[in-house]
Amino acid sequence: QVQLVESGGGLVQAGGSLRLSCAASGRTFSSYAMGWVRQAPGKEREFVTGISPGGANTYYADSVKGRFTVSRDNAKNTVYLQMSSLKAEDTAVYYCAAGDRRYSFTNSISDYPYWGQGTQVTVSS
Repeated sequence: QVQLVESGGGLVQAGGSLRLSCAASGRTFSSYAMGWVRQAPGKEREFVTGISPGGANTYYADSVKGRFTVSRDNAKNTVYLQMSSLKAEDTAVYYCAAGDRRYSFTNSISDYPYWGQGTQVTVSS
């Protein structure tokens, strides 16, 4: 059973930075794509970023391109989201998400059925 545990959320001022971490267990981490999804109050879920199983390929939503960086450490079964130049509109619950097809990478939220419990990120303006 896939388990994902996020950490690193919190309150930060606009322009600041935060790093989220997600520890995964329950299967061979390095065989599956990982991603981050966020949901703000009253808004639809947004697939923010994804990273391929080996880490060579990434995807970023236009809203975060140039400010967020996704990475993974397959030896530690962990994926990271480095967020910089944060804006008030980045305020949301951030969920770590895991893909369900080995050696596949997409930017479709429907291909990431496993989610963590979420961590709140609040950016004050």
